[in-house]
Amino acid sequence: MALVVYNSLSRKKEVFTPINPPYVGMYVCGPTVSGESHLGHARPYITFDVVYRYLLHLGYKVRYVRNITDAGHFEEEGREAEDKISKKAQLERMEPMELVHKYTSLFHWAFRKFNTLEPSIEPTATGHIIEQISMIEDLIKKGYAYEVNGSVYFDVAKYAEGHDYGKLSGRVIEDLLETTRTLESQEEKKNKADFALWKAAPPKHIMRWKSPWGEGFPGWHIECSAMSTKYLGSYFDIHGGGMDLLFPHHESEIAQSTICNSHAPVKYWIHNNMITINGRKMGKSYNNVIRLTELFSGNHPLLTKAYSPMVIRFFILQTHYRSVLDFSNEALEGSEKGLRRLFEAFEILNSLPGGENREGTAKELDTKINSTLDELPTFLDDDFNTAKVLAAMFEIVPTINSLKEKIIPVDALSSKTIERLKNDFHVYLEEILGLKNEWEVTGAFKGVMNLLASIRKDARSKKDYYTSDKIRKELAELGIDMKDEKDGNVSWGLR
Repeated sequence: MALVVYNSLSRKKEVFTPINPPYVGMYVCGPTVSGESHLGHARPYITFDVVYRYLLHLGYKVRYVRNITDAGHFEEEGREAEDKISKKAQLERMEPMELVHKYTSLFHWAFRKFNTLEPSIEPTATGHIIEQISMIEDLIKKGYAYEVNGSVYFDVAKYAEGHDYGKLSGRVIEDLLETTRTLESQEEKKNKADFALWKAAPPKHIMRWKSPWGEGFPGWHIECSAMSTKYLGSYFDIHGGGMDLLFPHHESEIAQSTICNSHAPVKYWIHNNMITINGRKMGKSYNNVIRLTELFSGNHPLLTKAYSPMVIRFFILQTHYRSVLDFSNEALEGSEKGLRRLFEAFEILNSLPGGENREGTAKELDTKINSTLDELPTFLDDDFNTAKVLAAMFEIVPTINSLKEKIIPVDALSSKTIERLKNDFHVYLEEILGLKNEWEVTGAFKGVMNLLASIRKDARSKKDYYTSDKIRKELAELGIDMKDEKDGNVSWGLR
């Protein structure tokens, strides 16, 4: 089966055909580093990490570009254009670039915890002011942008005369021209729907650069058009981001880049859906934003405990990226148990003998296991459906546990199937889904625990129940469970 992706532009699934195979260009809108990353930020970067990993797994050579927005990211809300970075820098009594460094470092720290691969290139908006100015000059020259009082705006109405502004987001241009709210600097614009490419800097505005129109700073949308074009060319394969960026950000990107490059900039637009909390959209106004540091520490009123980065990653991947994902403590606790169950099964697999060229005695079961494994790539080929991959792996877990308990004899499966199970669990669980076993114990600690398990086994065989019970009880208080197996051995595991 060929890889099929849902294209937000056509609103349908399409066979993925790279523009210049085996090379793939992918651009994902990165964070605005004016504060700590929160739960909502985790979903797009984990989603596109899996997209990146799977494309590499398929043999594509991927240039993954993810930008850092560090040039203010102003939004026209209320009477003044808000410069998020300058505003936060003043609150924290820092220089803007000092603030940018702080939160960029925190972003990188958090997503290393999530085991995301680093992008091929991570450009910053402030490092590409020249490219943004050049693109704006081109838009003015072609008659699709105009300057007023040191600010430059994109002429949406003129663009709409020959292009479908609103095609990506489903907005109707007539409605946009009539219903757009009256905001700051609106009187400068020809139309309410026009958006800023460059803003003249007020006297107290900290982040400012020289331009042909005076000192100012770039608009939000132009930075991504400039950086994606520089590093991926005028037409590239994938542009990704959260669904909240469909309008106005990505719609405006398309307009700018189409005029500058004389054609549409992107072949496939891919968007992940939002995370809600107890059925409500996450937002500051609802006081339900949970920062990643709070998730990792458990220090938030909505949390009953701390959750590890791998549990959060697993929680996100259990739902298809285009579906709404609702956060709750119960859901994360379930994810924690599920992830541990999968890795326990993987550990059991790795302990099973294989490589003997043995034929399985249970042909029907052997065939069923292989059929389930055959489905794993087909699920990912169907628009990166990680939820179905995980569900299929869970279907195999009872068989693996039965092999351990000797309910099913090990020779029921062929040695070839055992080796395939080991390989596929590694490839899909660790390499493609990017999950890690946080309960894996190695080194001296593992040796000590195996010794204690052996002592408990000996104590039980000698009917020294005081010693065997003491070992089990005191380890349980430390969060380590010992279990007496049917074959007389003693196993252990971290809670």
